[in-house]
Amino acid sequence: MTVAARAPEGRRPVPRLDPRHYEPARVPQAVRRYAGTPDTLVVGRPGKVGLLELAFERIGGRTELTGHYQKSPLQIMRPLYFDPARPDLAVTLLMSTGGGILQADRLRTDIRCGADTAVHLTTQAATKVYRMEYDYATQLVNLEAGPGAYVEYLPEPVIPFVDSRLYQRTVLTVDRGATVLAGETVLAGRLARGERNAYQVFASDLEVRRPDGELVALDTVRLEPAGAGVTGPAVLGGHDVMSSLYVLSPLAPAARIADALHEALADRGLLYGVSVLPQDSGAWLRLLDSDTRVCAAALRAAWDAVRRLLIGAPAPELRKT
Repeated sequence: MTVAARAPEGRRPVPRLDPRHYEPARVPQAVRRYAGTPDTLVVGRPGKVGLLELAFERIGGRTELTGHYQKSPLQIMRPLYFDPARPDLAVTLLMSTGGGILQADRLRTDIRCGADTAVHLTTQAATKVYRMEYDYATQLVNLEAGPGAYVEYLPEPVIPFVDSRLYQRTVLTVDRGATVLAGETVLAGRLARGERNAYQVFASDLEVRRPDGELVALDTVRLEPAGAGVTGPAVLGGHDVMSSLYVLSPLAPAARIADALHEALADRGLLYGVSVLPQDSGAWLRLLDSDTRVCAAALRAAWDAVRRLLIGAPAPELRKT
């Protein structure tokens, strides 16, 4: 087992447990102002730094997991192959032994999908961000898709509990010949418990880049309610769920992808918007509602519509326990 993470060509790799590897290069001030030393386990102690590294390659008629490193609390189940329309698709569940994100957690996931691979990545359950009295938590996801790859990254929603503070950064490095579908959903809190916008800050950055580092798109979300129950234009506009889906693909014109997303949601009574991405690299949607089931069904309908357009296959049923 190696002790250093993969580094760009010509650079010395940074050891996995070096803070430069698992700490974000930049944390938004809205989150960073909560920095402090917890009276429990501090940053870097066992169980506080979760690392997951996965590499997929096309071998024969299907995609295989060829590289795997994990450090608790992050882990996976072995890839499964149950999509009848795409038996080559490696369905992989991302899991956490901690049951959620705690104060001072630093989580990093690196996923490399090689040429012509087919991968579906999702989480086993919603990501719970627990109450924090000291410091904050960060979650980094770096996903690379090589030429001809087809990758779906569709995690379950993030649920920020009362007084939680989270910064998550997702970087999609997508070859011009690759297709990537990436989703993100955040709830206003534990709605069944009556918690609504009681978290302290939820900050999220999603970047789309080319392998040479060129920035294609950047989506920035900053939610800072400033008090339990606060609603308004800057806090989901009084809604309880916000979902996004980003579709990058050369398999159809960007305008046609946008049309497919729009048609999938047109009659569902949701507040949503669809537009093409820069460089005609694809399209994206964002939707708002106050019913988690309605939002989940709408996001699935969008996923299904794009799948049928790009690869001629419906979205499979995913059974999670």
